Amino acid sequence: MKSKKNLLEQLKSLPYFSKDSVCQLGKQLGLADASVDTYISRFLKHKEILRLKKGLYISADFFSKNRGGIFYSFYLANIIRTPSYISSWSALQFYNLTAEVIYSITSVTPKVTRSYKTKAGIFTYQSIKEELFLDFSLMQGKSASFISPVLLTEKSIDGQSVRLDFFIASPAKALFDLLYFRTHQFRSVRTKDIEALVEELRIDIDGMSKKERAKFYTMIKEHVNDE
Repeated sequence: MKSKKNLLEQLKSLPYFSKDSVCQLGKQLGLADASVDTYISRFLKHKEILRLKKGLYISADFFSKNRGGIFYSFYLANIIRTPSYISSWSALQFYNLTAEVIYSITSVTPKVTRSYKTKAGIFTYQSIKEELFLDFSLMQGKSASFISPVLLTEKSIDGQSVRLDFFIASPAKALFDLLYFRTHQFRSVRTKDIEALVEELRIDIDGMSKKERAKFYTMIKEHVNDE
């Protein structure tokens, strides 16, 4: 029982962990893989850890301490499906360009479209062509409440904390992605229709910088057929 308690305590200080990393930690505690499997099942049953997807988990304790802001959710969205970046409604809300209430975290990926409904939230991934998987950057997130350097793949800061950084589309690309999927890749859409579409969706495009607005319309012209 002491090993079980020690294992859970180690997991509580990680932002996420895989089954393989739990087995690795279990070996350090003298546990066989079969015992680790049993413990994982018990942790899930007692809601001490939460499943993000098959073989990927977070601790309920860590989640409760870091769920207050959007940074941890965006961080997890990047982890659940890689490569991906936050976009569409989620990114537009982050940039304060929409007042719509967002119930799921929307990301874009070159992989197949998929959605994950978890205790930590709903994570939706929309598939886009490789050549359009661009114009996103790493956003510096806040530091997690507490972190142990054990089993982290990210670099810890002084062995104590790590920022919950995440990849997110630029404002222009977030709006482009939203319209791209909403119009089925701009099918039957002309440049003159864009303003009405943006207004219908209640996107505050004037809240973007001039540079971002210009970039958005440049991207639109490259993909809308006005013939």
